[in-house]
Amino acid sequence: MTNAQTLSDLQEEYEFLDADDRYRLLIDLGRALEPMPDPLKTDATLVRGCSAAVWVYPTLRDDGRLHFLADSNAAITKGIIALVLMTVQDEMPSDIAAADIEGALAPFDLKNQLSSNRTQGIPNMIALIRATAARYAG
Repeated sequence: MTNAQTLSDLQEEYEFLDADDRYRLLIDLGRALEPMPDPLKTDATLVRGCSAAVWVYPTLRDDGRLHFLADSNAAITKGIIALVLMTVQDEMPSDIAAADIEGALAPFDLKNQLSSNRTQGIPNMIALIRATAARYAG
């Protein structure tokens, strides 16, 4: 199953949930993230501009694809990170740099579903992922 199919399936489920269940779904997504070792949670991997602490660490796979480890100290924010990563995880850097991550996330309507301080860091996460991908693609 590709990331797009997974995200699409998740979107269909998300649409039928009430606000509390949407929070639970995001928290569950965050819990399912691959664990990020504490030594990788440094100032260098910290995403600026998020109300919660968010760390994103890229690794380049042998086949040239980018794999991200990420974590947050806030459960819902961690779920948002999981959603963002579903759009780019294990893709080629050039594809990630060109991906319409915001468009892929738009159906989840996070800005209207969550408080502004929970969503304010999303553009910064996306910008960091894009910049990382562009570095590896170039």
